[in-house]
Amino acid sequence: MESEAVRLYAGERFHRAELAGLERDLPIVEIGPGMWIASDAGLILGDVEFLSRSALLLSERVKRFDPEVVLTAEAKSIALAYELSRLLGHDRFVVARKTLKAYMGDHISQEVKSITTRSVQQLLLTREEAGYISGRRVCLLDDVVSTGSTLRALEATAGKAGGDVVCRAAVWREGPWYDQTDLICLGLLPVYVSDTNELWRLARGQQGAKEGRS
Repeated sequence: MESEAVRLYAGERFHRAELAGLERDLPIVEIGPGMWIASDAGLILGDVEFLSRSALLLSERVKRFDPEVVLTAEAKSIALAYELSRLLGHDRFVVARKTLKAYMGDHISQEVKSITTRSVQQLLLTREEAGYISGRRVCLLDDVVSTGSTLRALEATAGKAGGDVVCRAAVWREGPWYDQTDLICLGLLPVYVSDTNELWRLARGQQGAKEGRS
């Protein structure tokens, strides 16, 4: 566990995030007993400068995998997926919906539960969207990867559609949970916890072990 990925919460209202020369204050919100996260919703849903800079940096790292389509889940990362796809020269990107609409008709689905949702959701693709993904090289995209549950559900969705996942990308990795080395990301967001939270005990134990070796 990375100790810098877990911080003791002391009543802060904002987390100062620095990314590619940009600084933004992210509001800290409680997501469960003794745990808070720095929410990037205000950035990813409307900060044009931030979206443009993030998409540019991601495109530079993603393009070597030569993806043919970007797949994301609604709704926060849609603007990011658009800009990344434009920079990669794609004519289209695909959004896995979380609510079944009457116009979607026949579809494929995959269950997902993220750290910020209280219930199990579905990722849904129409048969036409699945057909577009089939046989293509797929880049999975999310704004933040914490436990990786959404990313894994996206990968399963792409697999059901017959796509070939060649890379996984996000603006941030969040917290200590996702320890795979396959994620292309631009930075780390810590999670904030109370001193009674198990994550804090583990983080302190790791820090003590590092100091003991130094």
